[in-house]
Amino acid sequence: MEIYISEEDILLNIQNKFREVYPYLKLECYLCPHAPGEPSDYHQRVPADTPIEDIRLVHSFGWVDIGAHRTVADVERDFYRDMGLAIQVFRRNKAKWLQTTKTDGLTLGEQNAMGKESLTTETEQEA
Repeated sequence: MEIYISEEDILLNIQNKFREVYPYLKLECYLCPHAPGEPSDYHQRVPADTPIEDIRLVHSFGWVDIGAHRTVADVERDFYRDMGLAIQVFRRNKAKWLQTTKTDGLTLGEQNAMGKESLTTETEQEA
């Protein structure tokens, strides 16, 4: 699975395309990339209505592979290297969203399944 990023995109379009594939994950964009295993700084988060031309460092357009077999670390690296976008993947954990800092070695498919499971477990416990 790949998503296309055009020069006219706004960040929200990219986030929505990603969420269509991974409903228990989300992307946030930041002004600077985070170090491996470290969280992104909340104060550097970029609003979703921002045109990507205003924030990216590499001015190209094209496809980014977001296949379920890809690790979070690889996808975050590709977004930065190929598109100049410093993204962070978040995973749903019950009622919260967690940055995947300590689990960047897991695949997007594994992360999405963990997010789904956290909601299923919470719903079963409430019943």
